[in-house]
Parts: sequence; C-alpha cells; structure tokens
Amino acid sequence: MEKEINKEKPKEPAFTKASEDKEKKEESLEETKKKLEECQKLKNEYLVGWQRARADLLNYKKEELERLGEILKYADVGVILKILPILDNFETAARQNFPLENLSGQEKERINQAIQGFLQIKKQLQEFLKSQGVEEIKSVGEKFDPNLHEVVEGVEPAVASASAKVTADKKTTAGKEIESGVIIEEIQKGYKINGRLLRPAKVKVMK
Repeated sequence: MEKEINKEKPKEPAFTKASEDKEKKEESLEETKKKLEECQKLKNEYLVGWQRARADLLNYKKEELERLGEILKYADVGVILKILPILDNFETAARQNFPLENLSGQEKERINQAIQGFLQIKKQLQEFLKSQGVEEIKSVGEKFDPNLHEVVEGVEPAVASASAKVTADKKTTAGKEIESGVIIEEIQKGYKINGRLLRPAKVKVMK
C-alpha cells in the first residue's frame, strides 16, 4: 500500500504577514485621521455659524429693547403737550398784579392764601412734568438758537434799550447795549423732554 504523502501548503514567511497587517493598520489609521479632520472641520464650521447666529440674535434683542425703550419714553408726549397750555395759563396768572391796596387786612390775607394755593398747584404741575423728563428751555438773555427758539418779533436796539428784560440769572439791563441775536423777552416757554425738543420757546430777539 502506497504511503500517502501529506503535501503541506508552503507557509508564508512570518515577516510578509506582519508587513501586510502593518499596512492595513496604517491605512485604517489614515482613514480615521481623515474622518477626524473632516469632523473637526465641520465642527468649526457649525461653531462659527452658531456663534454668528447667536451674536445676530443678541444684537436684534438689544435693538428691540432700545426701540421699545424709546417708544415708552415718548409715549406720554401727547398727554404732556395737552398739559403745557394749562401750565402756560398758570404762568400768565402768576405774573398778574392783584390790586390789594383798598382791601382790609382780612381780605388781603384771604387773597394771599388763595394765591399761595394757586402757586402750589403750578408747582405740582412743574414737578410732575419734571418727573416725566420735561425741562424748560432757557431763553431770556441767551443767544437765539433756531433748534430751541421760535422768533415772534425782532426788536430794534432803540426800542429794546428802554424796555429790555434780560432776567436769566441777570439783572434787568435797561439802558445797556444788548448784543444782536440775544433773546430779550420770552412770550411762551419752551420745553424739552428727555433731551429732545418738545415745544420751542416763542421769543423776541434783538436785531
């Protein structure tokens, strides 16, 4: 009986297999590196986009809040403009001279009390307007400013020298030469609200 000869398949050299495994690992590592680089690139793009969108949203919210603040700040302008003529009447009445010479002491006292009450109401109105950001525009003695004042009359120097009433923290300057363009009389008070013009002051100006 013939002996069967086992023919074994020749084994590959060990170094060849190790080399192939190393190449596969290197290829796999390169692919992983590429994927990581792509992921990093996408992450950076998404991050930049998110940061930009967030910044745009914050700017939008800030602008909306500022716009809303402006609306609320001037929401009562219409009401205040209706109050100003009432204050004008108080101002006019406060400048009136009441003839008290022929009255008895008791009558004078009663009228003085009424006047004080009248002036107190005027003061309360002024304080309310001030709390709403309303402030008077300086006029008499100031240089005319077209952004704040409205000229109702230009006065010649000869006329002004006899009747000038420069009283903005100054004494009356009758008889003293007044510079051209200076306001010598206020016909109606002007006001600003929160720094903006609410109503120009009506004035007489030296020519």
